Amino acid sequence: SSAPQLLSSAAPQLLIGSKPAITQYSILSARAPSPRVHKMLKSWLEVPKDSDFSIFNLPWGIFSTEGKPRRTGVAIGDYVLDVSAISNLLTSVEGLDPSVFSQPALNQFMAYPAPVWRATRERIKNLLAEGGSAELSSNPSLRELALIPRENVTMHLPARIGDYTDFYCSREHATNVGIMFRGKENALQPNWLHLPVGYHGRASSVYVSGTPVVRPRGQLQKDKDDPSQGSEYGACKLLDFEVEMAFFLGGPPNPPGKTISMCEAEDRIFGLVLMNDWSARDIQKWEYVPLGPFGSKNFGTSISPWIVPLDALVPFKCPTSAGTQSDPEPLEYLRDPDYGSYDISISCAVKGANMKDPGVVCKTNMSNLYWNIKQQLVHHSVTGCNMRPGDLLATGTISGQSECSFGSMLELSWRGAREVKLGATEEVRKFLKVCQFHHKFSISARFSFRLPNRMETQS
Repeated sequence: SSAPQLLSSAAPQLLIGSKPAITQYSILSARAPSPRVHKMLKSWLEVPKDSDFSIFNLPWGIFSTEGKPRRTGVAIGDYVLDVSAISNLLTSVEGLDPSVFSQPALNQFMAYPAPVWRATRERIKNLLAEGGSAELSSNPSLRELALIPRENVTMHLPARIGDYTDFYCSREHATNVGIMFRGKENALQPNWLHLPVGYHGRASSVYVSGTPVVRPRGQLQKDKDDPSQGSEYGACKLLDFEVEMAFFLGGPPNPPGKTISMCEAEDRIFGLVLMNDWSARDIQKWEYVPLGPFGSKNFGTSISPWIVPLDALVPFKCPTSAGTQSDPEPLEYLRDPDYGSYDISISCAVKGANMKDPGVVCKTNMSNLYWNIKQQLVHHSVTGCNMRPGDLLATGTISGQSECSFGSMLELSWRGAREVKLGATEEVRKFLKVCQFHHKFSISARFSFRLPNRMETQS
């Protein structure tokens, strides 16, 4: 069977003044599970074998075309299915008002209970499947109206993000940063193994991939070794990326004071996106005591435009790198009887001004999360915090155990102590280069699966 993949995006630029300094391009894609599972399912629409968007994925997004407003789309092969154009074919979905797909954001659709999302997705899958409903495939005029080449669309932020929270849930990443700043004996803070650590980010500066991001300015510590010397104002010199996954919430909001339990969590997770949480390390160093990062993280966060439904990821469930949570065992509300993560292989590449192609600097995996996304959501609501459709929660930097799997330049260069080669080239970095150069920064993520012979296959 052909392989399904999930997310792709256009390129945002990081600018200083009006000149491009860094460009970021991100792709999130997933292969199908073993052909034994879906060998009979394929689309009547021609989908290239190596497409990032097969019938197994069907991610949600918001797009526009020339002269027409933003509306809901689903990616399939080289096309975007205009869901608003086939709204009359979705009236059979119980509880759904198909007019929501004419809205410029997915929030109204996200607000439906999870069974409505699933039923809508299955209906669209049936309309696109060979041997399924012929109401779309047998209607040439509707096909021409509803199936738009992806090269002809502009992608937008998929939802109005009311609140954005960033967690710190990779044990490997937290350990690396702790060793750098506190030493090996005190790498993890005493609370880290007891709860998912997080902080509230800035929703207004979450951008869809393709949106320009300006290199931040702020206060920098004047003497790197002596904070008593005070600060100076200037442009960030230690700009960094952070390889993360993030997820949008859906479902009816829980009332203030009502928590979300572990058994309810999956029905509140609408889907996943890839994230780069841009970070200004030198600004962060001066400002973060005692309340943590502020301006160093509020200037820009890039996410991919397609939201992958959680149901599409079921075949990619896997154990976390920790395996179990037994020392210590989480408090009862945080215990996940299905504890695990997803086998999402993520790579990050950087392209310098004189490079023909980006050079890979790290490869990691979403399995490198100690606290999984359900636990992040449950802990977020434990105080009775009301969680709303369109809220965005992120995992924090995802790093593995080996140096090549570290998910930030802070770790790869070990706080600037070593140079990082950009792939097989002679170009090196400690952090992302500054203003006068033009670079490309790329994150690509692929959901991998293992065949019966244990070989790993990727798109």
